[in-house]
Amino acid sequence: MKGSIMNRGYNKPLYLLPFDHRQSYVTGMFKFEPPLGQQEHDAVADSKQLIYEGFRQALTQGVPSNYAALLVDEEFGSAVLRDALKHGYATALSVEKSGVDEFEFEYGNDYASHIETFKPVFAKILVRYNPEGDEALNRRQTTRIRQLSEYCQSAQQLFMFELLVPATPAQIDRTGKDKNAYDVQLRPELMRQSIEALQDAGIEPDVWKIEGLDRRQDCERIVQSVRRNGRDDVCCIVLGRGADESKVAAWLKTAATVPGFTGFAVGRTSFWDAVADYRAGKSNRHDARARIASRYSEWVHIFEQARSGQPS
Repeated sequence: MKGSIMNRGYNKPLYLLPFDHRQSYVTGMFKFEPPLGQQEHDAVADSKQLIYEGFRQALTQGVPSNYAALLVDEEFGSAVLRDALKHGYATALSVEKSGVDEFEFEYGNDYASHIETFKPVFAKILVRYNPEGDEALNRRQTTRIRQLSEYCQSAQQLFMFELLVPATPAQIDRTGKDKNAYDVQLRPELMRQSIEALQDAGIEPDVWKIEGLDRRQDCERIVQSVRRNGRDDVCCIVLGRGADESKVAAWLKTAATVPGFTGFAVGRTSFWDAVADYRAGKSNRHDARARIASRYSEWVHIFEQARSGQPS
């Protein structure tokens, strides 16, 4: 494994619009209960098409196409993935099963053929992993993730890892049941420990999607971990966590000043309100598309301004 670490990484900016949300999106936005009927499925798929239209509009309004990318799921976004491939847009495909706490492949051991069908730039997984959590759970997840990591290495497929570190009951108790205190006082170090444990287990992402961090020094420590032992081109992007606009902007500004944080992945804060208003008949498709494009463009502007040291 050591010999291949030097080949891992992605060394240009990455401005990702993620809309691979499934379980929480279907139940939260649409109030649908699986299994979905065809009309329900088509409604969800159409909303993904709307977000994609917003992504494409942003590219006509100044978002650099060589740094832009979209992340979508196969279940509701297969048409988007095919069209994006045809137009040469960078894509990421979610490989994990949605709505479960333990990482599993969406299509079981057939995951490789699904990746190869859509030819994404990145195969992406979301994993909940806490180094002080359930040891057996962590071992099971690690075994499955290593399988994907080794496949990506052998197939020359870029690998994106979204790491969530949910607090254990004991950890949240240590912060007086204050979620914000957990995020600031405990989560950054737990993330760093998680990254190093996963690396030591033979898991080698090219890009780590990192939950927003409030302090620059925490971003720096994360980069030190993802790049240790010769992983010099591995990078991080900061994710939005569905937070409000001001919080997302603060995380982007903090991360953008740290070498090794090369971009962002902001999903729900980019599209949720626009899609909800469109669904409710409060806005038309043209306006909804424009709102999504504007919000995505805004994140690019904030990140690039902070990275260049210019006032926003």
